[in-house]
Amino acid sequence: MLKQRVVTAVLMLAVLLPALFHPQPGVFAGVTLLLIVGGGWEWARLNGVAEGPARALGALLGLVLVLLWWAVGLQHPMPAVWLLAGLVWLAATIWLLRRGVPGWAPIAKPVRLWLGLVLIGLAWWAMAQARQQGVVLLLSILLLVWVADVAAYFGGKAFGRRKLAPHISPGKSWAGVYSGFLAVALLALVAVWAERHWGYQGASLYGQLWAFHPVMALLGVAFLTAMSVVGDLLESLVKRSAGVKDSSSLLPGHGGVLDRVDALLPVLPLAMLLLTLFPA
Repeated sequence: MLKQRVVTAVLMLAVLLPALFHPQPGVFAGVTLLLIVGGGWEWARLNGVAEGPARALGALLGLVLVLLWWAVGLQHPMPAVWLLAGLVWLAATIWLLRRGVPGWAPIAKPVRLWLGLVLIGLAWWAMAQARQQGVVLLLSILLLVWVADVAAYFGGKAFGRRKLAPHISPGKSWAGVYSGFLAVALLALVAVWAERHWGYQGASLYGQLWAFHPVMALLGVAFLTAMSVVGDLLESLVKRSAGVKDSSSLLPGHGGVLDRVDALLPVLPLAMLLLTLFPA
C-alpha cells in the first residue's frame, strides 16, 4: 500500500507541478479539469447512479465547465457566485452535521446529485481563478488545507481524547482541530513576514487579508481552516451513507479524487469570497 501511495503521488506531482508553474494559467486549469471529471463520476456513483450514467455525468460536468471557460473566461470577477457558494456551504454544514449520516439519504436524490456537481465545479472554477491571479495565491490556499490536515493528524495522535464527530469520522478529535488552527495561524504570520521581508506583499491569501486588517486575516484563515474540516467531514458522511471506504480507486493507494480534494471543495470558493469581501 505504501509503495502504491508513493508511486501515485510521484506520478501526480510529475504532471501537476509543471502545469502549476507553466507560464500559461490555462494549462493548469486544463489538467485539473480532468481530475474534476473524475470527481463528478465519483460523486454520481456515491449517490446511487449506475456506472454508465455516472461516467456521462462526469463528462457532462467537464463539458459545462469548458463551455463556461470559453464563454466567460477565468479573469471575469464572480463576487455574487462566491457569495452564493458560501451561503450554500454554510447552510449545508449546519443542516448535515446536525442530522448526521441518517439525514443524508432522505434528501431527494436529484438535489444531492446536482448540488454536489455544482459545488465540485465551483471549486474547480475558484482554483482556476486563483491560479489566474498568481501561483503564490493558489499555493497559499492549498497550503492552508495541507498544513491544517497534517497538523490535525499529528495533534490528534498526540493529544486527541475528545472526538469531534465520532459517528461521522471517528478518527477526528477536537485536539486535531485546535492543532490545525494553530499551525495555519503560524503559517499565515510567517507568510506575511516573508512577503514584507522579500517585497512580495499581498501576493498570498494571507498577505491580501492582512493588508485589509490583521485581525481579519487571522479570523479569515481560522474560518477557512474550520471549513476544511467541514469538507472532510461531509465527504465522510456521504461515504458512510453509501457504505464505502473511498470515493473510488481512481488513485491507487489514495482512494479517489474526492478523497484528495474534499477539504478543498469549500475552502477554494470561500477563499475567493473573502478576497472579494475584504480586498487589500
